[in-house]
Amino acid sequence: MTTDLIGLTALVTGGASGIGLATAQLLAERGADVAVLDLDPSGAPAPLRGFTADVSDDASVRTAVEGAAEALGGIDILVNNAGIGAAGTVEDNPDDQWHRVLDVNVLGIVRITRAALPYLRRSAHASVVNTCSIAATAGLPQRALYSASKGAVLSLTLAMAADHVREGIRVNCVNPGTVDTPWVGRLLDAAADPAAERAALNGRQPTGRLVSAQEVAAAVAYLASPAAGSTTGTALAVDGGMAGLRLRPEPAA
Repeated sequence: MTTDLIGLTALVTGGASGIGLATAQLLAERGADVAVLDLDPSGAPAPLRGFTADVSDDASVRTAVEGAAEALGGIDILVNNAGIGAAGTVEDNPDDQWHRVLDVNVLGIVRITRAALPYLRRSAHASVVNTCSIAATAGLPQRALYSASKGAVLSLTLAMAADHVREGIRVNCVNPGTVDTPWVGRLLDAAADPAAERAALNGRQPTGRLVSAQEVAAAVAYLASPAAGSTTGTALAVDGGMAGLRLRPEPAA
């Protein structure tokens, strides 16, 4: 395991489960001192430092970021991972659900980054990595609201990268395909035929399987690392080839 993050500090939102937890643990394994912000940070084991925060509440965000920065002694790496999902077409989600998802998935990034910027500006290796999605670049069925929120995250990432590059702050995002996380597990459990739904999700990705949280974490860790010092304004697909590959059907046996 490389130790290229020794001496750096990291803040990961939504870091108590799924992609966020895998990312926080990998950053710590590579030497960073890591704080996790989550509605319930109890799922983040030592040496991760847990802080309670609701990314939809600016006061909560500012208190948590300030506390984390004080405990860490600054912030070098910010991973904006907190987010929620939604299923349905444009007919299915009421206005209040649209407001809620956009508030968490888009404005949540705004609130956290806004609070962290004073600390990032003091870092010699400042990096922001946003968790976006394949839904930002490919039309997926029954994901209108979620896709709109992640499309906004992609555009926001590029705008942030342009705004802060001359301050020495790099901003990138990862675009995972369908990841085998507790959230996806709950979606599968709610399906009429969970096994058939999982098979369909596996088959949608050219590799024939879901992406693992650890694979997304590895991509985040690369973008966060000083080794990616010339990488900014980039969306790194971690999707098993889903965005770019067009395979022919397998021949019948």
